[in-house]
Amino acid sequence: MTLWGIKPCDTVRKAKKWLEQNEINFEFSDFRDKPLEKDQLEFWVTKQQWETIFNKRSTSFRNLSDAEKTDINETKAMNLMLEHPTLIKRPILVLNDKVYVGFKIEQYQEIFNS
Repeated sequence: MTLWGIKPCDTVRKAKKWLEQNEINFEFSDFRDKPLEKDQLEFWVTKQQWETIFNKRSTSFRNLSDAEKTDINETKAMNLMLEHPTLIKRPILVLNDKVYVGFKIEQYQEIFNS
């Protein structure tokens, strides 16, 4: 099981804390320390819609040029996420062949039957 995100993200910290408090072993991978591979992102998009993973409400999105923000489709979004990983909604939890986006206590309780 791997939790993906960036260390300073509050939501990532909450997810990590919840997992630790519930004694669930996980590996943490920071997008900034270890760049995301294209095949990893492609796998996520096969499990979740790209629109779910692509964070249009992020500061990173607001900082894109107007040209980058227009006519976004799956290919363009994936290229932007690879170039600017902070465009990815966080955290991403990969457990077996499932991909979960974001963190809500209720969702994690259901995933781990806690």
